[in-house]
Amino acid sequence: MKRITDYSKILPIAELYTAVQSEGSRAGYPTVVVRTTGCPARCFFGDGGWCDSWQMSIHPEKGNRTFQDVIDFYEQNPHIKEMMLTGGSPTMHPAVVNELTHFANEKGIFITMETEGSHFVETDFPINLISLSPKFSNSVPVLGAVTPKGKVVDEKFIKLHNKLRVNLSAIKKTLAYHSNYHIKIVWDGLDLNALNEMREFIKDAEIDESRVWLMPAGATRNQLLESYPRIFKWVEKNGWKMSWRPHIIAFDTERFV
Repeated sequence: MKRITDYSKILPIAELYTAVQSEGSRAGYPTVVVRTTGCPARCFFGDGGWCDSWQMSIHPEKGNRTFQDVIDFYEQNPHIKEMMLTGGSPTMHPAVVNELTHFANEKGIFITMETEGSHFVETDFPINLISLSPKFSNSVPVLGAVTPKGKVVDEKFIKLHNKLRVNLSAIKKTLAYHSNYHIKIVWDGLDLNALNEMREFIKDAEIDESRVWLMPAGATRNQLLESYPRIFKWVEKNGWKMSWRPHIIAFDTERFV
């Protein structure tokens, strides 16, 4: 598999910071966030807002960190034995992902990789946990919508988002190879078409329903306060699990949290 050989080279890592994991099955753990830039998706959830890391996807910033920066950061935070590898879409950078598995294996660090599932990445050491968040029709940008930096959505923009939106083949390979996973599905509690797609996907991908977490849509505190009650009630009556998003409740749109 591809490796990083020059630890002083700038990589497509745009953010490196400490946080508390706030979503899915590892919620509550202090973690180091390694955020890569670049993503094939351009998610827009209507009243739930744009992707909450649009700086890595819709308007991607350039990478500004080296692999040595990651090593140094863990040395500065010896109490942390978790890593949240996120984006953007980390699977667009297989050498970075693979090198991080070597580092984590050596240091006893538990890696969670957040991915929309667009690409399969084979690594020398399997990822400890795949946090899969496939994108359904409720994520498709609306023609004429305006992005956070003022770009108007056109057909080309929508086509780009849809190209790898649910890459079932890559997702099956990912879950088979890395084996430990959970699935986080973003939903506003209203879109029944998207809900039906989610159920069909879970069946087609042979997902263990005990690993399904329903996550309320919203990139701001106010948006989450709208969708939270609906997701509470749906999970209460229908099953799966509810994933909290307390970092947004606590810090709203603040970055590096």
